[in-house]
Amino acid sequence: MQAISALTLNSTITQNITKGLPCAALNCHACPAASFACPIGVLQHFIARGQVPFYILGFIGLVGALFGRLGCGWICPFGWFQDLLYKTPIRKWRLPNRFTWTRYIVLGLLVLALPLATHELWFCKLCPAGALEASIPTPLVFAEVRDLIGGFFWLKIALLAAFVVWMIVTSRPFCRWVCPLGTLWSFLNRNSAIRLTVNQGTCIRCDRCKAVCPVDIRIYENPASNMCIRCLACVDACPEECIAIGSSSWTGTALAE
Repeated sequence: MQAISALTLNSTITQNITKGLPCAALNCHACPAASFACPIGVLQHFIARGQVPFYILGFIGLVGALFGRLGCGWICPFGWFQDLLYKTPIRKWRLPNRFTWTRYIVLGLLVLALPLATHELWFCKLCPAGALEASIPTPLVFAEVRDLIGGFFWLKIALLAAFVVWMIVTSRPFCRWVCPLGTLWSFLNRNSAIRLTVNQGTCIRCDRCKAVCPVDIRIYENPASNMCIRCLACVDACPEECIAIGSSSWTGTALAE
């Protein structure tokens, strides 16, 4: 699913028709192959122009209300990139979810406040996903762009390099501590239509869910955790089969059972 999503969002085939439509993932619209627009890029664009971005906020809200952060686990190409890097056979650095409030600072400062004050798209300027998908391939494809490379380009590449190292030793660090799109969806995780449920009566607290979780949470502690990206790894790993995914209409029944 992640591979299919990455190819679909960057297929070039539908660019002329769909480039103005946002996708349900963090995927840089400046990528030469991008077929859709990045929701955070669009959000900053209108904020930098001093306009209320009703359309993109409605899109982000609708996706979040239906699925919460499910797109982070199944659709996001940069999430897939992190998953692939973490498979590198090297000693891992397992970090607890402390200081994840840094993602709120990124959202408030780089996505909202600075673009409004300076009329510049600051998160896009620094985004490591944008560096991977646009800053690197664009000069390779368009020779005229190479003469425009300056200090910000190298700063962006340096940030990407730092994250690559971090992604190799820690699972999904960008998702957990930085990503503004995942942060916006996290506000809706608790009340989204599709969510995880845990049968507390049969759960044995074996922590196999935590062992396979890419964001390092115990799903039985809070099935609606704003950190959960709903990758469903815990559903497969649970020996008691007490974790399920379903709609909010039957959540209460599932917990009662």
